[in-house]
Amino acid sequence: MKRIGYLLLYLSLIVVALFQILPLLWLFAFSLKSNQEIFAGSPFALPTEFRWENYLKVWEGGISTYFFNSVWITLAAIVLTVLFASMATFAITRMRWKLSGLVLGMIMVGLMIPIHSALIPLYSMFLSVNLIDNPLAIVLTYTAYNLPITMMILLGFYYTLPHEIEEAAIIDGCSVNRMFFQVILPMTTPIMATTVVINMIYNWNEFVFVNTFISSEKYKTLTVGIQNFIGQYMTDWGAIGATLIISVLPIIVAFIFFSNKVVEGISSSAVKG
Repeated sequence: MKRIGYLLLYLSLIVVALFQILPLLWLFAFSLKSNQEIFAGSPFALPTEFRWENYLKVWEGGISTYFFNSVWITLAAIVLTVLFASMATFAITRMRWKLSGLVLGMIMVGLMIPIHSALIPLYSMFLSVNLIDNPLAIVLTYTAYNLPITMMILLGFYYTLPHEIEEAAIIDGCSVNRMFFQVILPMTTPIMATTVVINMIYNWNEFVFVNTFISSEKYKTLTVGIQNFIGQYMTDWGAIGATLIISVLPIIVAFIFFSNKVVEGISSSAVKG
């Protein structure tokens, strides 16, 4: 009876996995078709000829610039967000000071601010400091917007770290900075991997801020640059499919390499929190 239960469970998981993978396979086949095949044939038919030139066309057509912009902007924002969130969470949960609760509450208010309501104030602020059409505006915005959710994930883990470790570090002569970077930070690697993946998904797929703050082609990211392949009279849908495959590849690779760390981080935070 137990084996039948496991069999049904595995069959259900296989069906769910197929539903998850099928759109990616369909998009991959879509990216290898011409406009004529896409509109004249069945939408689920395989391409009669694999048009790999669609990938070469979009890469040489400027998608490489958008891709590298997405990579370095995403990485820079992740590093700043995780570092600042870890430092702030350490200060709030492991150090005693009067306004720690108030500061934590003010940071958590950021979770309730919708993106669209912040566009005009942010645009005005970046315009006054000459950061419009500058990638730094995107990095700073991503860092600020992801700070509350990153801290919320880290809080449960930091609250339950044993104080004996800090006491032993102090007895050995550690300063606060050395204790954070050499003792506490390495212990939070699993939960940090979780925050890295979550930040990566948000930063990589974000569209509104880049479309508002960036106008130069050389600074655009993938989500905004894909609009260049949509023409007024003619749209190359195969090229758009190739662009979408290129844009989702880093997220898939990140999940393949960090999925175990994400599950480990979420479960450890949930149990200890």
